[in-house]
Parts: sequence; structure tokens; C-alpha cells
Amino acid sequence: QVQLVESGGGSVQAGGSLRLSCAVSGRTYTTTCMGWFRQAPGKEREGVAVIYWGGEVTDYADSVKGRFTISRDTVKNTLYLQMNSLAPEDTAMYYCAADPSPPFRCGLWKTNFDYWGQGTQVTISS
Repeated sequence: QVQLVESGGGSVQAGGSLRLSCAVSGRTYTTTCMGWFRQAPGKEREGVAVIYWGGEVTDYADSVKGRFTISRDTVKNTLYLQMNSLAPEDTAMYYCAADPSPPFRCGLWKTNFDYWGQGTQVTISS
């Protein structure tokens, strides 16, 4: 079992920054695909960024490339999403997800993650 707890969401003005954290506990291994997803009201959930816990893979949605950075601290067992140049369209509930899988099965196209956090709200005002 893996437990995921997100934090760091909030309300900021457009152009601002936020850093989301996802504390990972339970059985974690280097062979784990980790991801950040978001869902805005009335919209489908979309993948934002993924990273392989061992570091072999990172992938970003086109809409966040150059603005968001996914990273992980293997000592603190924490996943991060640094979000810069935030825009109103980034407003959504952000979720952390984890799935034991090999690197070739870790990518932004992956949706079948076994473990999900409860989400943290990000609101960007114009």
C-alpha cells in the first residue's frame, strides 16, 4: 500500500508561483511511476507531469512545458510540482498519483495509477 498526501495549493494572482508537495508513505520503490494530474470544474482530468521515481523518465503536458517542473526527493519521499507563470486556466484540483510499473510504462498517456491522493486546490486569479 502507498499513501499520498498533497499540500501546497492555494490562491495566487496570475504570473505567480506555487509549489505542490506530495508526501509518499508506505511501500515505495524506485520502480514507481509518479504523476501530477488536475481537474477543473466541468472538465475531464488531465495529466500535468509524470516522473519515474528512479529518475529515468519525465514528461509534461504541452500546456505546462517551460512553466512547471516535476521533481522528487528520494530521501524525504516527497514528490514536487513547481509551478511558475501561473495563469487562470491552471485553476483546478491537483492530484498526486503513484503506480508500480517499469519505466517504459511511465508517461503522460498513463491513466491507470493504483494510488491517488486527496487533492489540493489551486486557484489563479486574473
